[in-house]
Amino acid sequence: MYSRRRFQWAMLAPVILLLIGLTVFPFIYTVSSSFTDHYYLAGDSKQFIGIANYKRLLQDQLFLQAIWNTVKFMLLAVSIETALGLAIALLVESMRRGTKVLRVSLLIPSLLPPVTVALIWQMMLSNHNGIINHLLGWFGAGPFNFLMDVNLAFRTILFIDIWQWTPFAFLLLYAALQAVPRSQYEAARVDGAGKLNIFTHITLPNIIPTLLLVILLRTIDTFRLFDKVNILTGGGPANSTMTVTQYIYRHGVFNLQVGYGAAASVIMVALVLAFTVFYIKRSIGGSEQDGHR
Repeated sequence: MYSRRRFQWAMLAPVILLLIGLTVFPFIYTVSSSFTDHYYLAGDSKQFIGIANYKRLLQDQLFLQAIWNTVKFMLLAVSIETALGLAIALLVESMRRGTKVLRVSLLIPSLLPPVTVALIWQMMLSNHNGIINHLLGWFGAGPFNFLMDVNLAFRTILFIDIWQWTPFAFLLLYAALQAVPRSQYEAARVDGAGKLNIFTHITLPNIIPTLLLVILLRTIDTFRLFDKVNILTGGGPANSTMTVTQYIYRHGVFNLQVGYGAAASVIMVALVLAFTVFYIKRSIGGSEQDGHR
């Protein structure tokens, strides 16, 4: 038994060391750097300054705006993507023909890398020769500067994110719908239940765990939004699309203010953890209530 445990630990050691090197050490380094005035070009001449970076962040209106933009984007994107994903899943699940082709077609956007998606939409949304403005011109509208208009830039990135990640929500929710026992539907129809009652009393309770999982995964992912913003708008115009990750990149990477950028990263991680814990507690609480029932 002892030799078997030694063999198991020996096999796990490379993975454990890799995880420590890629997660634990960077996290500790980031937290420790957030309490210093570390500037990359100054080398090792960094001094401990306590919570000065955090005070500066909380007094920076641009950082507060970046948090608000990120939270607003997260709430809108997650709610719309989840609702659309569920609606499409219900539609496809009710179809009898063409579901295989439709399922594959719907998943294409989520299979593309975010950078590729951003570059494709950047060309399509060009106010000079983009196909979107060209089509709108047929109806006497435009051209619109989708990516440089204060009133349109945020909505445009939101639309692109919804276009790309609604299929992800659809895939998980469609799989959950397939797992709902058909006997429950048959019993409800025998009792004369309508479609709305069937959905609220049978379908929804059965897919709630998957629904919460979709919300959790998309919440974490939208908080890390960077690729689309960095390529399409760079945080502009007038910082209307500035996100926390874009703010961290601007100060921590572009301006080489490592300590200040690290403090902003710690705050972002804390916000993500707060939302994650909230959803996990809601999920566990909902599961326990269903168990008591």
